[in-house]
Order: sequence, then structure tokens, then C-alpha cells
Amino acid sequence: MISMLSGNVRSINGDRLVIEVGGFGLTVLVTPTTSTQVTIGSQIQLFTSLVVREDSLTLFGFINEESRSLFELLQTVSGIGPKVALSILGALTPEDLGRAIAQEDIGSIEKVPGIGRKGAQRLILELKGKLGDLSHSQQFTSHQPAWREQLSSALVSLGFSPKESDAAISNVIASLQSEGVDASILDLSELLKRALSSGKSARGR
Repeated sequence: MISMLSGNVRSINGDRLVIEVGGFGLTVLVTPTTSTQVTIGSQIQLFTSLVVREDSLTLFGFINEESRSLFELLQTVSGIGPKVALSILGALTPEDLGRAIAQEDIGSIEKVPGIGRKGAQRLILELKGKLGDLSHSQQFTSHQPAWREQLSSALVSLGFSPKESDAAISNVIASLQSEGVDASILDLSELLKRALSSGKSARGR
């Protein structure tokens, strides 16, 4: 099972990326939101799900683990395959989907291409209680924001241990809070520069 990959983006074509990993180009299907967040030549880390069929092996990629987990859970619903599950995640955030299921909001779900009213009703019936309202779910609110995951991954790739990475990021957050700045609005390059500076100071002690 390929559960994660990291490499350079070599091609962007709508719902799929070609990622170069160790000299090989892997085609990964992604949501439109993911494809618009990357550029050719950039480094990317994706959490992946490998779907095996008799005539194909297809990789689906996600920016964070909760999206991948939700993608796999959606496929447990009768009549929902990987393509439709990806379409759902492309149209609704995990929080929006959780809210729609909790509130039995058929209208919001049936707007997703490939679902329809009966599919939306079945999805609510089979997943209600398994997800709850994700905007208030401990599973999701306790998870690191995407920028922190990306920053942590970048630091580890530069030689930081997970513990050193967490310490450096915590220092950056504390520094930004004292400046009244929200970390999520800064570019990853700026966050990385601050974290590296913080990490060097910590290591020098």
C-alpha cells in the first residue's frame, strides 16, 4: 500500500498530477482545490490511497490525512466509488459534509456531481453517527492545520527531528501571536525561515 509520497510536481492536468518520486513519474488523482494549490516544479507531499482494480492501479492524493480517511470512509457507502468520493471532497470540505450529514441537509449533498437525491439520502443514512458534525468533532479539530503539517514536513526533510520541529513551530506561533499575526496567512517560505531561525537558536543553547 502506498500511503504517502513526496516529490516534485512535473505535470498538472485538471484532476491529476504527475509527481516525480525517485526518478519515476506517478499519476495521482486529486481534487480541483489541490491542483490549484500547486505549481509545476514545486515540492509536494500527499497522503495517498491506492485503489486496486482488475485492470488498473489508481492513486488518489490528499493534502491532509483527514481528507484521505474521509475519502476511504465515503467508499463504504453503497453505490459510491472512488471517483464519486473524490468528487464529494472536491465540492464539500470535511466540515461542510459533516454538517450536512448531521443536519440531514440533502440539498447540499445532492448538488455534488454524480450523487443525486437518492445518493445523498443513502449517504446520510449510512454515515450519520459515524462522522457527526466535523466542525465540532475532536477527530478533526485536534488535527494540525495544513500549514503546520507542511512546515513540519519541510523541517524534518531538512534534518530536524519531529520533536525539534514541533518546538521550532511552537516558537514561531508564540512569536507571531505576540505580533498579532495569524500564521495561516503567511507563505510557507516565510514560516520556514522563521522556524529555521528559531530552530538554530534552540539548538545553539
